Amino acid sequence: MAEEPASPSPAPSPAAAAAAAAASPLGNSVIPIVNKLQDIFAQLGSQSTIELPQVSVVGSQSSGKSSVLESLVGRDFLPRGSEICTRRPLVLQLLQTKRKPDGAEEEYGEFLHLPGKRFYDFSDIRREIQAETEREAGGNKGVSDKQIRLKIFSPNVLDITLVDLPGLTKVPVGDQPSDIEARIRTMIMSYIKVPSCLILAVTPANSDLANSDALQMAGMADPDGHRTIGVITKLDIMDRGTDARNLLLGKVIPLRLGYVGVVNRSQEDIMLNRSIKDALVAEEKFFRSRPVYNGLADRCGVPQLAKKLNQILVQHIKAVLPGLKSRISTALVSVAKEHASYGEITESKAGQGALLLNILSKYSDAFSSMVEGKNEAMSTSELSGGARIHYIFQSIFVKSLEEVDPCEDLTDDDIRTAIQNATGPKSALFVPEVPFEVLIRRQIARLLDPSIQCARFIYDELMKISHRCLVNELQRFPVLRKRMDEVIGNFLWEGLEPSETMIGHIIEMEMDYINTSHPNFVGGSKAVELAMQQIKSSRVSLPLSRQKDGVENDKAPTSERSVKSRGILARQVNGIIPDQGVRPGADAEKVAPSGKSPSKLRWICMLNI
Repeated sequence: MAEEPASPSPAPSPAAAAAAAAASPLGNSVIPIVNKLQDIFAQLGSQSTIELPQVSVVGSQSSGKSSVLESLVGRDFLPRGSEICTRRPLVLQLLQTKRKPDGAEEEYGEFLHLPGKRFYDFSDIRREIQAETEREAGGNKGVSDKQIRLKIFSPNVLDITLVDLPGLTKVPVGDQPSDIEARIRTMIMSYIKVPSCLILAVTPANSDLANSDALQMAGMADPDGHRTIGVITKLDIMDRGTDARNLLLGKVIPLRLGYVGVVNRSQEDIMLNRSIKDALVAEEKFFRSRPVYNGLADRCGVPQLAKKLNQILVQHIKAVLPGLKSRISTALVSVAKEHASYGEITESKAGQGALLLNILSKYSDAFSSMVEGKNEAMSTSELSGGARIHYIFQSIFVKSLEEVDPCEDLTDDDIRTAIQNATGPKSALFVPEVPFEVLIRRQIARLLDPSIQCARFIYDELMKISHRCLVNELQRFPVLRKRMDEVIGNFLWEGLEPSETMIGHIIEMEMDYINTSHPNFVGGSKAVELAMQQIKSSRVSLPLSRQKDGVENDKAPTSERSVKSRGILARQVNGIIPDQGVRPGADAEKVAPSGKSPSKLRWICMLNI
């Protein structure tokens, strides 16, 4: 890096020099440690909750952010262009190294995603940044929030950690979504809103400072201005007769950490391959030739910006170090406890086999305990385990069976039609068995669905029991836990299929065989006996009505009384009604109990098996 540009301002005070000398050893020791922690936490990703100090560079598109970073490094290594170039956050760690004994300088870069590979040609670093950006964000101006981490080792830099964020843009181009501005703002705010982050707000001098997007976002994230450093670029292209003195002095928009003015290379200088070393000499010459900047030596030039960033970063780390140490210690204790809970590592095959057998045994014991109700972690809010299985059988399944109406979709017409179809062209002296079996099979088949549903409920509960069997040793082996879940799930599912098949067979057995010897089975003689008992009870309950109707009964024709007596006698023969033509409707009503026909009564009794 070029030497510090001379300035007509007085030399720094001895106190300031002593402070800088005291800060340098602290920075040389602390900043590399913070960089190592950043690399470790970057590999953890979102699992890390510890926020480390860093400097985020914020600015609008083409405000000169990349030029400022290259000036700090002293090398060309960032993608450049008139359109958006920074499309992924670039975490740039500058690490100061010592020169070789012969005075030679060794400068190189390393990427975190390419460990062990050194890039001595900074053009290769630029190409790798472009290639890595396109791998994640595409090749047509897309933007991604995934970081690229780069370390620059050089004796010409100071220990600083910078984050180059995508520039703010208004109009989407290429593959950028319509809300690209909101997305970039959200990405930037996720970095600068962290209290441990310093904000480097880059604003070109040829634009209105009051309309600076960088200062606006910095003011939102840091309203008190304790963490914001202003950088004024492009001082050499300001309108004639204007200068940035008031801006650098903080008279327009004050910042507690102040402003630093820099002069970057122009696009023409870049096209002509003008080196950054020559650009720093030109910057020094520019400030010397402008009397308006006299007395602002500590606020002008890239070298002053590097020193200021290094000192502020060291002071910031010193301020947040106690809290950072406390958080790391707390996280370390928590991780140590978790590590201890995993137990010792077993490398021998015999030890691994014994450990696996022990885990499976504990898992089986835990499963059995939950089924038998001996689990120590018993729930008091809901039924689980064996109690839930018992509830499924005794409540849910029984209720579903009780809801099955044996006479649903079974009418007298269905019964009459089935009997007539079974007798064919002849009149039957006895009720045939075929229609009875046909109708009863149809009703028994309705028991299949609730039985299958009960089996699936049991399967689901067994799967829940399996998932709740938490063995401490399984926390060490998440892959084993996942594999056990798969095996147990397949085992239970393989058992569910034959269970459903067996349930279907049982229902088919009930449909194929009717146990007429069962005491609840109502046969023909039993049905006649029940009918006669109902007739006798109705005669006893209505003696008065029959006495009144006695005279009318005597007047009835003898032929009619004989028909009635034959009908009653016919019903006594095993409940079979011979074909006697049309019976009087009044006689049918007297015999049928509760308004139901005798045939419906017999079928209902037979269905109650």
